[in-house]
Parts: sequence; C-alpha cells; structure tokens
Amino acid sequence: MKNHCLLLSIAICLLIVIISCSPNTIQASSVIWSTDTNEDAASLHYVDAELSRLTNIDGAYTEIMFPTTAVIIDAGHGGIDGGASYQNILEKDINLAVAKKLYAILQSNGIPTILNRTGDYALSEDNDWHKTSSRHLKDLSQRMGLTREIEHVIFISLHVNAAPNARANGPLVLHQHTGESSLLANNIQAPMNELFGTSKHVVPVKTFYLLKYIKSPAVLVELGFISNAADRERLVTSNEQTKIASAIASGVLHYLWIN
Repeated sequence: MKNHCLLLSIAICLLIVIISCSPNTIQASSVIWSTDTNEDAASLHYVDAELSRLTNIDGAYTEIMFPTTAVIIDAGHGGIDGGASYQNILEKDINLAVAKKLYAILQSNGIPTILNRTGDYALSEDNDWHKTSSRHLKDLSQRMGLTREIEHVIFISLHVNAAPNARANGPLVLHQHTGESSLLANNIQAPMNELFGTSKHVVPVKTFYLLKYIKSPAVLVELGFISNAADRERLVTSNEQTKIASAIASGVLHYLWIN
C-alpha cells in the first residue's frame, strides 16, 4: 500500500502518548495564517479536490478508519517556523508546552483529544500531497487536511501574540462567522479573561486560513503577548502555562456540556 505522509502523520498523532512539559528584540508572528498572497489564494481552490483524490486512490485508502475524537489541538508553528519571538523565547515552544498541558487536562476529564504536533517540527515536512511552492501553505493545508481525515467535534489552534506597543496584553480568542464557533470562543475567552484580569471580547475573522477552511467549530486562541513583560513571564512559566491550559479546558468542557 502506498505510504502517504498525510495518513502517516495522522497515525503518529493517534499513537504517541503525550506527556506534560514538565533584554529586547521582538519579532512579530508571520502572517501565514492569512490567505492574502496571490499564490495562496490561487492554490486554495485545489485543496479540497486534492484531499478527496488522495483518500480515494484505491481500496486500501477507503478501508482505513481512524478513531473519532472530541478535540483536535493545533500547536501553532514549529520547526523552521518559530513564530513570534522575544530574544531567545520562541512562540512555537510556548504553543507546544501549553498544547501538551491542555491535552493532558482534557484527557484526564474523559475528553478524547488529539494533538497535531508533538515535537519541534513543521507540519509542512509531512505534506507531499499539496503541490505548491509555498511552505506556509503546505503547513496550513496539512493542518487542515488532518481535520478532514479525523472525525472530531471542535478544533482549537494555539498561538502567541506580539505588538510594537509593549503595553498591549492579554489573551484573545478569534472565531469563525458561525454561532457554534462564537459560542466556543466566548466560553474560552471568559476564563482566560478571569485568569489575566482582562475584559477582552472575542473577534470574528474571515481571512485566517484554518478558521476559513476548517468545517467544524474552530477557534484560534492568542495566549497572550510575547512583547508584554507580564504576559511573557506568564507564558514561559510552567505553572502559569498549566493555569492557561486549565482556563482553556474549562471553556471547552462548558461548551461540550451545553451542547
């Protein structure tokens, strides 16, 4: 049977047991989550067709059945793509640390969960099915492709914010233009606001790739600002990362309970 990297990465996600992760140059996160470039916009038309073709090449693929799950956690960036940074602090590492803790908390509460990145690597490296020269698009389409292969209820993407103004702070949840996504976002934003002592409101977006093309209720959680000293200290401290993961988990549990 053909060995396809998309299917292999899914199998790895299902088999790996996740364990919790026991001054002043700022680089903003790249805009790979937007679909504004000409190449990306032109390529998006073919993604669904390519996914359909790859999963129906022959009988061997159509017979593969993956377990369903409740939550897919997307640990943003990874590998060559470090995301936002402050000195030697990289967004990709914070995303993964919080993602692992969120995974452990949800699993301990009986919520089946899958983490799409379990180490420091770029998901674009697993994508040989989307024929594009854009590494960014290969990374994003790989993340989206996993959501088409694994039946799930909700999708949560974890990121870290950055801004030229060092006073900008606090968590922010972005959501799709659907009622279910908005409901999920509000359920997560409330405990995050309580934890950070903020009063931010969720934001609907249309241009972010994952929120635009993932069909399930999906949100993108900006965990805080790496460019803000107080947020940064919280984001890199293990105990505080656990508190952040617990706040997100409480929102997820409430959403699943009322649904």
